[in-house]
Amino acid sequence: MITIEQTDNLVNAAVLGEFTLADFKEFEEQSLYKLSSEGTLNLLFDLRAMIGYTVDVAWEEIKFFSREHNHDFSKIAVVTDNQWITWQTLLSRLFVDAEICVFTDYDEAKEWVQA
Repeated sequence: MITIEQTDNLVNAAVLGEFTLADFKEFEEQSLYKLSSEGTLNLLFDLRAMIGYTVDVAWEEIKFFSREHNHDFSKIAVVTDNQWITWQTLLSRLFVDAEICVFTDYDEAKEWVQA
């Protein structure tokens, strides 16, 4: 399940449980709508309650961020304490123009992405 809040140029998404393709499509749809009216966006992705994701989500994420929208985000903050997700996020820096930082504290991540 995913929850998404949008304010100004920030998309704030939190994943609870398994991150499914339907969840990613919802994120994608709302981000594309916001991009059409705002220009570049900042993203706060809270993955602390995520227990896993499907392979198709990983593929869609690669396509969305590295191929189709690699210039559309200014800052991306990822909140997680999972080492594997941290490494994946840091690897994403090779494919996306955005500043990407990983945090374990949600409030710190939100402060950074909004600055």
